Amino acid sequence: MRKRLATAAGALLALAASVFAAPASAQARTEAAPGFHIADGRLVDANGEDFVLRGVNHAHTWYPTRTGQALKDIKALGANSVRVVLATGDRWTRNDTADVAAVVAQCKQNRLVCVLEAHDTTGYGEQAGAVTLSRAVDYWISVKDAVQGQEKYVVINIGNEPHGNAGYTAWTSDTSGALGRMRAAGFRHTLMVDAPNWGQDWSFTMRDHAAEVFAADPERNTLFSIHMYGVFNTADKVKSYLDRFTSQRLPIVVGEFGDMHSDGDPDEDAVMASAQQLGVGYLGWSWSGNGGGVEYLDMATGFDASRLTAWGRRIFSGTNGIRQTAKEAGVFADGGTSPATCAVAYRLSDWGTSFNADVTIRNTGTTAVKGWQLVFDFPGGQRIGSVWNARAVQQGSRVTAVNESWTETIPAGGSVSFGFNGSSTGGNGVPAVFTLNGGTCVKG
Repeated sequence: MRKRLATAAGALLALAASVFAAPASAQARTEAAPGFHIADGRLVDANGEDFVLRGVNHAHTWYPTRTGQALKDIKALGANSVRVVLATGDRWTRNDTADVAAVVAQCKQNRLVCVLEAHDTTGYGEQAGAVTLSRAVDYWISVKDAVQGQEKYVVINIGNEPHGNAGYTAWTSDTSGALGRMRAAGFRHTLMVDAPNWGQDWSFTMRDHAAEVFAADPERNTLFSIHMYGVFNTADKVKSYLDRFTSQRLPIVVGEFGDMHSDGDPDEDAVMASAQQLGVGYLGWSWSGNGGGVEYLDMATGFDASRLTAWGRRIFSGTNGIRQTAKEAGVFADGGTSPATCAVAYRLSDWGTSFNADVTIRNTGTTAVKGWQLVFDFPGGQRIGSVWNARAVQQGSRVTAVNESWTETIPAGGSVSFGFNGSSTGGNGVPAVFTLNGGTCVKG
Protein backbone atom coordinates (compact mmCIF):
# COMPACT_ATOMS: atom_id res chain seq x y z
CA MET A 1 0.00 0.00 0.00
CA ARG A 2 1.23 3.52 -0.69
CA LYS A 3 -0.08 6.92 0.28
CA ARG A 4 -1.40 7.37 -3.26
CA LEU A 5 -2.32 4.11 -4.93
CA ALA A 6 -1.98 3.76 -8.68
CA THR A 7 -4.69 1.90 -10.49
CA ALA A 8 -3.49 -1.61 -11.26
CA ALA A 9 -3.11 -2.11 -15.00
CA GLY A 10 -4.90 -4.95 -16.66
CA ALA A 11 -7.44 -7.45 -15.43
CA LEU A 12 -6.76 -10.64 -13.59
CA LEU A 13 -5.79 -13.23 -16.21
CA ALA A 14 -7.27 -16.72 -16.35
CA LEU A 15 -5.37 -19.17 -14.17
CA ALA A 16 -2.91 -21.32 -16.08
CA ALA A 17 -3.38 -25.07 -15.93
CA SER A 18 0.25 -25.94 -15.30
CA VAL A 19 1.20 -27.24 -11.86
CA PHE A 20 4.47 -26.61 -10.06
CA ALA A 21 6.48 -29.45 -8.67
CA ALA A 22 6.19 -29.27 -4.90
CA PRO A 23 9.28 -27.80 -3.26
CA ALA A 24 11.51 -30.24 -1.47
CA SER A 25 11.08 -30.49 2.27
CA ALA A 26 13.18 -27.98 4.17
CA GLN A 27 13.12 -29.96 7.40
CA ALA A 28 16.86 -30.48 7.49
CA ARG A 29 17.42 -26.76 7.00
CA THR A 30 14.87 -25.60 9.57
CA GLU A 31 15.86 -27.88 12.44
CA ALA A 32 18.44 -25.35 13.57
CA ALA A 33 16.35 -22.28 12.71
CA PRO A 34 16.46 -19.86 15.66
CA GLY A 35 12.90 -18.61 15.23
CA PHE A 36 10.12 -18.55 12.68
CA HIS A 37 10.66 -20.89 9.74
CA ILE A 38 8.81 -22.58 6.91
CA ALA A 39 7.99 -26.27 7.25
CA ASP A 40 6.02 -28.13 4.56
CA GLY A 41 4.62 -24.89 3.22
CA ARG A 42 3.53 -23.54 6.61
CA LEU A 43 4.83 -20.71 8.79
CA VAL A 44 6.00 -22.31 12.03
CA ASP A 45 7.20 -20.58 15.20
CA ALA A 46 10.28 -21.34 17.27
CA ASN A 47 8.30 -23.88 19.32
CA GLY A 48 7.45 -25.85 16.18
CA GLU A 49 3.80 -24.74 16.22
CA ASP A 50 1.89 -23.51 13.17
CA PHE A 51 1.41 -19.77 13.29
CA VAL A 52 -1.25 -18.03 11.21
CA LEU A 53 -0.85 -14.27 10.97
CA ARG A 54 -4.01 -12.42 11.94
CA GLY A 55 -3.38 -8.72 12.19
CA VAL A 56 -3.24 -5.30 10.56
CA ASN A 57 -0.77 -2.80 9.14
CA HIS A 58 0.40 0.29 11.03
CA ALA A 59 2.11 3.25 9.29
CA HIS A 60 4.82 3.81 11.87
CA THR A 61 7.19 5.75 9.63
CA TRP A 62 4.59 8.50 9.06
CA TYR A 63 3.12 8.40 12.57
CA PRO A 64 5.92 7.35 14.95
CA THR A 65 4.38 9.03 17.99
CA ARG A 66 1.20 6.97 17.52
CA THR A 67 2.88 3.57 17.55
CA GLY A 68 2.91 2.86 21.28
CA GLN A 69 -0.82 3.32 21.72
CA ALA A 70 -1.65 1.84 18.32
CA LEU A 71 0.02 -1.47 19.17
CA LYS A 72 -1.78 -1.64 22.52
CA ASP A 73 -5.11 -1.02 20.82
CA ILE A 74 -4.45 -3.49 18.00
CA LYS A 75 -3.57 -6.17 20.55
CA ALA A 76 -6.60 -5.37 22.69
CA LEU A 77 -8.81 -5.93 19.66
CA GLY A 78 -7.47 -9.46 19.33
CA ALA A 79 -4.64 -9.31 16.76
CA ASN A 80 -1.65 -11.64 17.05
CA SER A 81 0.59 -9.67 14.67
CA VAL A 82 1.20 -6.27 13.14
CA ARG A 83 2.95 -5.25 9.93
CA VAL A 84 4.92 -2.09 10.61
CA VAL A 85 5.79 0.42 7.88
CA LEU A 86 9.44 1.53 7.98
CA ALA A 87 11.41 3.79 5.63
CA THR A 88 14.94 3.44 4.28
CA GLY A 89 15.42 7.20 4.07
CA ASP A 90 15.28 7.31 0.28
CA ARG A 91 11.68 8.50 -0.03
CA TRP A 92 10.61 9.00 3.57
CA THR A 93 12.47 9.81 6.79
CA ARG A 94 14.74 6.90 7.72
CA ASN A 95 13.87 4.72 10.69
CA ASP A 96 17.24 4.14 12.32
CA THR A 97 18.53 1.22 14.37
CA ALA A 98 17.36 2.62 17.70
CA ASP A 99 13.88 3.30 16.36
CA VAL A 100 13.55 -0.17 14.84
CA ALA A 101 14.73 -1.72 18.12
CA ALA A 102 12.09 0.28 19.97
CA VAL A 103 9.37 -0.92 17.60
CA VAL A 104 10.44 -4.54 18.11
CA ALA A 105 10.43 -4.04 21.87
CA GLN A 106 6.92 -2.55 21.76
CA CYS A 107 5.66 -5.43 19.63
CA LYS A 108 7.08 -7.93 22.13
CA GLN A 109 5.68 -6.02 25.08
CA ASN A 110 2.24 -6.30 23.47
CA ARG A 111 2.79 -9.96 22.54
CA LEU A 112 2.46 -9.19 18.83
CA VAL A 113 4.57 -10.82 16.14
CA CYS A 114 6.32 -7.97 14.36
CA VAL A 115 6.38 -7.97 10.55
CA LEU A 116 8.77 -5.17 9.56
CA GLU A 117 8.63 -3.83 6.00
CA ALA A 118 10.72 -1.30 4.04
CA HIS A 119 8.30 0.93 2.14
CA ASP A 120 10.57 2.93 -0.16
CA THR A 121 10.54 0.18 -2.83
CA THR A 122 6.83 0.74 -3.52
CA GLY A 123 6.13 0.73 -7.26
CA TYR A 124 9.75 0.64 -8.45
CA GLY A 125 9.95 1.11 -12.21
CA GLU A 126 6.77 3.18 -12.28
CA GLN A 127 6.71 5.38 -9.19
CA ALA A 128 9.15 8.30 -9.12
CA GLY A 129 11.64 8.01 -6.28
CA ALA A 130 11.02 4.31 -5.61
CA VAL A 131 14.18 2.31 -4.89
CA THR A 132 15.30 -1.21 -5.72
CA LEU A 133 15.08 -4.30 -3.57
CA SER A 134 18.87 -4.22 -3.47
CA ARG A 135 18.66 -0.81 -1.82
CA ALA A 136 16.18 -2.23 0.70
CA VAL A 137 18.71 -4.95 1.52
CA ASP A 138 21.30 -2.22 2.16
CA TYR A 139 18.86 -0.74 4.67
CA TRP A 140 18.26 -4.01 6.50
CA ILE A 141 21.99 -4.59 6.79
CA SER A 142 22.39 -1.10 8.25
CA VAL A 143 19.80 -1.77 11.00
CA LYS A 144 20.70 -5.41 11.55
CA ASP A 145 21.57 -4.83 15.23
CA ALA A 146 17.91 -3.99 15.90
CA VAL A 147 16.63 -7.38 14.74
CA GLN A 148 19.55 -9.73 15.36
CA GLY A 149 18.52 -12.28 17.97
CA GLN A 150 14.81 -11.47 17.50
CA GLU A 151 14.06 -14.24 15.02
CA LYS A 152 11.40 -15.69 17.37
CA TYR A 153 9.39 -12.50 17.24
CA VAL A 154 10.20 -10.75 13.94
CA VAL A 155 9.48 -11.45 10.27
CA ILE A 156 11.30 -9.21 7.78
CA ASN A 157 9.31 -8.07 4.73
CA ILE A 158 12.24 -7.04 2.51
CA GLY A 159 10.44 -4.43 0.40
CA ASN A 160 6.85 -3.28 -0.07
CA GLU A 161 5.30 -3.79 -3.55
CA PRO A 162 8.76 -3.81 -5.17
CA HIS A 163 7.59 -3.36 -8.78
CA GLY A 164 4.73 -1.42 -10.32
CA ASN A 165 3.18 -2.28 -13.66
CA ALA A 166 6.41 -1.63 -15.57
CA GLY A 167 9.53 -3.77 -15.43
CA TYR A 168 7.84 -6.39 -13.28
CA THR A 169 9.45 -9.25 -15.24
CA ALA A 170 12.62 -8.50 -13.24
CA TRP A 171 10.81 -9.47 -10.03
CA THR A 172 12.09 -13.07 -10.03
CA SER A 173 15.78 -12.24 -10.37
CA ASP A 174 15.55 -9.16 -8.13
CA THR A 175 13.80 -11.09 -5.35
CA SER A 176 16.13 -14.09 -5.59
CA GLY A 177 19.12 -11.76 -5.43
CA ALA A 178 17.73 -9.93 -2.40
CA LEU A 179 17.16 -13.21 -0.56
CA GLY A 180 20.71 -14.31 -1.30
CA ARG A 181 22.19 -11.06 -0.02
CA MET A 182 20.11 -11.15 3.16
CA ARG A 183 21.29 -14.69 3.92
CA ALA A 184 24.91 -13.83 3.10
CA ALA A 185 24.63 -10.95 5.59
CA GLY A 186 23.61 -13.41 8.32
CA PHE A 187 19.84 -12.88 8.56
CA ARG A 188 18.18 -16.11 9.80
CA HIS A 189 14.67 -14.64 9.99
CA THR A 190 11.69 -15.68 7.94
CA LEU A 191 11.87 -13.29 4.99
CA MET A 192 8.60 -12.10 3.44
CA VAL A 193 8.57 -11.06 -0.22
CA ASP A 194 5.84 -8.99 -1.87
CA ALA A 195 4.40 -9.57 -5.34
CA PRO A 196 4.96 -7.12 -8.22
CA ASN A 197 2.20 -5.10 -9.96
CA TRP A 198 1.79 -2.90 -6.88
CA GLY A 199 1.60 -6.10 -4.85
CA GLN A 200 -1.39 -7.57 -6.74
CA ASP A 201 0.42 -9.89 -9.21
CA TRP A 202 -2.17 -9.53 -11.99
CA SER A 203 0.62 -10.76 -14.32
CA PHE A 204 1.02 -13.92 -12.19
CA THR A 205 4.78 -13.30 -12.08
CA MET A 206 5.08 -14.27 -8.42
CA ARG A 207 2.61 -17.10 -8.71
CA ASP A 208 4.40 -18.70 -11.65
CA HIS A 209 7.94 -18.23 -10.28
CA ALA A 210 7.38 -18.74 -6.54
CA ALA A 211 8.91 -22.22 -6.48
CA GLU A 212 12.02 -20.93 -8.23
CA VAL A 213 12.38 -18.05 -5.78
CA PHE A 214 11.76 -20.29 -2.77
CA ALA A 215 14.55 -22.60 -3.96
CA ALA A 216 16.88 -19.59 -4.32
CA ASP A 217 16.73 -18.99 -0.56
CA PRO A 218 19.53 -21.06 1.03
CA GLU A 219 17.45 -21.29 4.23
CA ARG A 220 14.20 -22.21 2.42
CA ASN A 221 12.59 -19.72 4.79
CA THR A 222 10.68 -17.38 2.46
CA LEU A 223 7.04 -16.35 2.89
CA PHE A 224 5.22 -14.96 -0.16
CA SER A 225 2.88 -11.98 0.24
CA ILE A 226 0.01 -11.02 -2.07
CA HIS A 227 -1.88 -7.71 -1.72
CA MET A 228 -5.57 -8.11 -2.52
CA TYR A 229 -7.32 -4.97 -3.69
CA GLY A 230 -9.41 -4.35 -6.83
CA VAL A 231 -7.79 -7.12 -8.88
CA PHE A 232 -9.27 -9.63 -6.42
CA ASN A 233 -12.92 -8.68 -6.78
CA THR A 234 -14.51 -12.14 -6.80
CA ALA A 235 -14.37 -15.14 -4.51
CA ASP A 236 -13.09 -17.34 -7.35
CA LYS A 237 -10.12 -15.08 -8.04
CA VAL A 238 -9.22 -14.95 -4.35
CA LYS A 239 -9.47 -18.66 -3.70
CA SER A 240 -7.87 -19.74 -6.98
CA TYR A 241 -4.80 -17.61 -6.32
CA LEU A 242 -4.32 -18.83 -2.76
CA ASP A 243 -5.05 -22.44 -3.79
CA ARG A 244 -2.19 -22.40 -6.28
CA PHE A 245 0.25 -21.77 -3.43
CA THR A 246 -1.20 -24.03 -0.76
CA SER A 247 -1.63 -26.94 -3.17
CA GLN A 248 2.07 -26.68 -4.02
CA ARG A 249 3.05 -26.37 -0.34
CA LEU A 250 4.35 -22.85 -0.98
CA PRO A 251 3.82 -20.46 1.97
CA ILE A 252 1.54 -17.52 1.22
CA VAL A 253 0.04 -14.65 3.26
CA VAL A 254 -2.32 -11.84 2.31
CA GLY A 255 -0.03 -9.02 3.37
CA GLU A 256 -2.54 -6.27 2.61
CA PHE A 257 -6.21 -6.04 1.67
CA GLY A 258 -9.13 -3.67 2.17
CA ASP A 259 -12.90 -3.57 1.86
CA MET A 260 -12.97 -1.11 -1.04
CA HIS A 261 -10.58 0.51 -3.46
CA SER A 262 -10.33 2.98 -6.33
CA ASP A 263 -9.14 0.23 -8.70
CA GLY A 264 -12.15 -1.97 -7.99
CA ASP A 265 -14.12 -3.47 -5.12
CA PRO A 266 -12.10 -6.23 -3.45
CA ASP A 267 -14.03 -9.15 -2.01
CA GLU A 268 -12.86 -8.87 1.59
CA ASP A 269 -15.35 -11.52 2.73
CA ALA A 270 -13.77 -14.00 0.33
CA VAL A 271 -10.26 -13.03 1.43
CA MET A 272 -11.07 -13.73 5.06
CA ALA A 273 -13.12 -16.87 4.39
CA SER A 274 -10.52 -18.39 2.05
CA ALA A 275 -7.69 -17.52 4.41
CA GLN A 276 -9.49 -19.24 7.26
CA GLN A 277 -10.36 -22.29 5.17
CA LEU A 278 -6.79 -22.70 3.90
CA GLY A 279 -4.98 -21.72 7.11
CA VAL A 280 -3.44 -18.69 5.40
CA GLY A 281 -2.51 -15.54 7.28
CA TYR A 282 -3.85 -12.06 6.57
CA LEU A 283 -2.88 -8.51 7.54
CA GLY A 284 -5.44 -5.82 6.72
CA TRP A 285 -4.55 -2.32 5.58
CA SER A 286 -4.51 -0.27 7.79
CA TRP A 287 -5.00 0.90 11.34
CA SER A 288 -5.29 4.66 10.74
CA GLY A 289 -3.74 7.69 9.04
CA ASN A 290 -4.45 6.98 5.37
CA GLY A 291 -4.38 9.97 3.03
CA GLY A 292 -4.30 10.82 -0.65
CA GLY A 293 -7.87 9.77 -1.31
CA VAL A 294 -7.78 6.36 0.40
CA GLU A 295 -8.90 7.52 3.84
CA TYR A 296 -11.70 4.94 3.60
CA LEU A 297 -9.07 2.27 4.39
CA ASP A 298 -8.74 3.51 7.99
CA MET A 299 -9.92 0.98 10.57
CA ALA A 300 -9.88 3.52 13.41
CA THR A 301 -10.90 7.14 12.96
CA GLY A 302 -8.09 9.42 14.08
CA PHE A 303 -6.19 6.53 15.72
CA ASP A 304 -9.05 6.23 18.22
CA ALA A 305 -9.87 2.59 19.02
CA SER A 306 -13.28 3.64 20.35
CA ARG A 307 -14.20 4.99 16.89
CA LEU A 308 -13.80 2.01 14.60
CA THR A 309 -14.97 2.43 11.04
CA ALA A 310 -17.15 -0.09 9.23
CA TRP A 311 -13.97 -1.62 7.83
CA GLY A 312 -12.44 -1.76 11.31
CA ARG A 313 -15.49 -3.47 12.76
CA ARG A 314 -15.57 -5.92 9.85
CA ILE A 315 -11.98 -7.09 10.12
CA PHE A 316 -11.82 -7.27 13.90
CA SER A 317 -15.30 -8.52 14.81
CA GLY A 318 -16.93 -9.90 11.66
CA THR A 319 -17.17 -13.45 10.35
CA ASN A 320 -13.69 -14.99 10.00
CA GLY A 321 -12.36 -11.82 11.61
CA ILE A 322 -9.41 -11.31 13.89
CA ARG A 323 -11.20 -11.77 17.21
CA GLN A 324 -12.75 -15.00 16.01
CA THR A 325 -9.70 -16.59 14.39
CA ALA A 326 -6.46 -15.17 15.84
CA LYS A 327 -4.28 -17.32 18.08
CA GLU A 328 -1.39 -15.77 19.97
CA ALA A 329 2.07 -17.00 19.00
CA GLY A 330 3.24 -19.83 21.22
CA VAL A 331 6.62 -18.17 21.78
CA PHE A 332 4.93 -15.68 24.08
CA ALA A 333 3.98 -18.47 26.48
CA ASP A 334 7.59 -19.55 27.11
CA GLY A 335 8.47 -16.87 29.62
CA GLY A 336 10.04 -14.69 26.95
CA THR A 337 7.85 -11.67 27.54
CA SER A 338 5.85 -12.60 30.59
CA PRO A 339 6.16 -10.43 33.69
CA ALA A 340 9.11 -11.66 35.74
CA THR A 341 10.00 -11.80 39.41
CA CYS A 342 13.04 -9.59 39.45
CA ALA A 343 15.34 -7.15 41.18
CA VAL A 344 17.34 -4.37 39.54
CA ALA A 345 20.54 -2.79 40.85
CA TYR A 346 21.46 0.55 39.24
CA ARG A 347 24.96 1.78 40.10
CA LEU A 348 25.48 5.42 39.12
CA SER A 349 28.83 7.15 38.62
CA ASP A 350 28.01 10.85 38.27
CA TRP A 351 30.47 13.51 37.07
CA GLY A 352 28.09 16.44 36.80
CA THR A 353 27.46 16.81 33.10
CA SER A 354 28.24 13.18 32.26
CA PHE A 355 27.71 9.83 33.93
CA ASN A 356 27.99 6.05 33.70
CA ALA A 357 25.35 3.59 34.84
CA ASP A 358 25.82 -0.13 35.43
CA VAL A 359 22.55 -2.06 35.57
CA THR A 360 22.15 -5.61 36.89
CA ILE A 361 18.88 -7.49 36.41
CA ARG A 362 18.46 -10.42 38.79
CA ASN A 363 15.86 -13.13 38.19
CA THR A 364 14.40 -13.98 41.59
CA GLY A 365 11.88 -16.41 40.11
CA THR A 366 12.01 -20.16 39.56
CA THR A 367 12.00 -20.19 35.74
CA ALA A 368 14.41 -18.68 33.27
CA VAL A 369 13.51 -15.45 31.47
CA LYS A 370 14.31 -15.77 27.78
CA GLY A 371 14.17 -12.45 25.98
CA TRP A 372 13.71 -9.30 28.06
CA GLN A 373 12.76 -5.64 27.93
CA LEU A 374 13.60 -3.30 30.81
CA VAL A 375 11.79 0.06 30.99
CA PHE A 376 12.58 2.96 33.31
CA ASP A 377 12.28 6.76 33.44
CA PHE A 378 15.17 9.12 34.11
CA PRO A 379 14.41 11.43 37.06
CA GLY A 380 16.13 14.48 35.51
CA GLY A 381 17.52 15.81 32.25
CA GLN A 382 19.61 12.77 31.35
CA ARG A 383 20.32 11.64 27.80
CA ILE A 384 21.60 8.16 27.08
CA GLY A 385 24.78 7.72 25.01
CA SER A 386 26.65 4.51 24.26
CA VAL A 387 25.21 1.21 25.50
CA TRP A 388 26.92 -2.16 26.00
CA ASN A 389 25.46 -5.67 26.46
CA ALA A 390 21.99 -4.38 25.52
CA ARG A 391 20.28 -2.11 23.01
CA ALA A 392 18.35 0.91 24.20
CA VAL A 393 16.26 3.75 22.86
CA GLN A 394 15.10 6.89 24.69
CA GLN A 395 11.85 8.74 24.10
CA GLY A 396 11.54 11.78 26.35
CA SER A 397 12.63 10.61 29.79
CA ARG A 398 11.68 6.98 29.15
CA VAL A 399 14.37 4.43 28.31
CA THR A 400 13.59 1.00 26.86
CA ALA A 401 16.46 -1.49 26.92
CA VAL A 402 16.30 -4.91 25.27
CA ASN A 403 18.69 -7.83 25.35
CA GLU A 404 21.49 -8.63 22.97
CA SER A 405 21.68 -12.22 21.74
CA TRP A 406 24.35 -13.00 24.36
CA THR A 407 22.32 -11.50 27.22
CA GLU A 408 18.97 -12.96 26.14
CA THR A 409 18.54 -15.50 28.96
CA ILE A 410 18.38 -14.67 32.67
CA PRO A 411 18.55 -18.03 34.48
CA ALA A 412 16.39 -18.69 37.50
CA GLY A 413 18.36 -17.23 40.41
CA GLY A 414 20.84 -15.68 37.96
CA SER A 415 21.46 -12.24 36.52
CA VAL A 416 22.58 -10.28 33.48
CA SER A 417 24.22 -6.86 33.38
CA PHE A 418 24.47 -4.03 30.92
CA GLY A 419 25.70 -0.48 31.06
CA PHE A 420 25.64 2.87 29.36
CA ASN A 421 27.06 6.36 29.51
CA GLY A 422 25.22 9.60 29.08
CA SER A 423 24.98 13.32 29.68
CA SER A 424 22.92 15.23 32.19
CA THR A 425 21.70 18.74 32.83
CA GLY A 426 20.73 19.61 36.36
CA GLY A 427 20.37 16.87 38.93
CA ASN A 428 21.08 13.22 38.28
CA GLY A 429 19.69 10.26 40.12
CA VAL A 430 18.52 6.66 40.11
CA PRO A 431 15.24 5.85 38.34
CA ALA A 432 12.38 5.19 40.74
CA VAL A 433 10.74 2.21 39.01
CA PHE A 434 12.01 -0.59 36.76
CA THR A 435 9.67 -2.90 34.84
CA LEU A 436 10.87 -6.12 33.23
CA ASN A 437 8.58 -7.55 30.52
CA GLY A 438 5.72 -5.59 32.01
CA GLY A 439 6.32 -6.63 35.65
CA THR A 440 7.64 -4.27 38.32
CA CYS A 441 11.00 -5.21 39.83
CA VAL A 442 12.24 -4.48 43.32
CA LYS A 443 15.28 -2.23 43.59
CA GLY A 444 18.48 -3.63 45.00
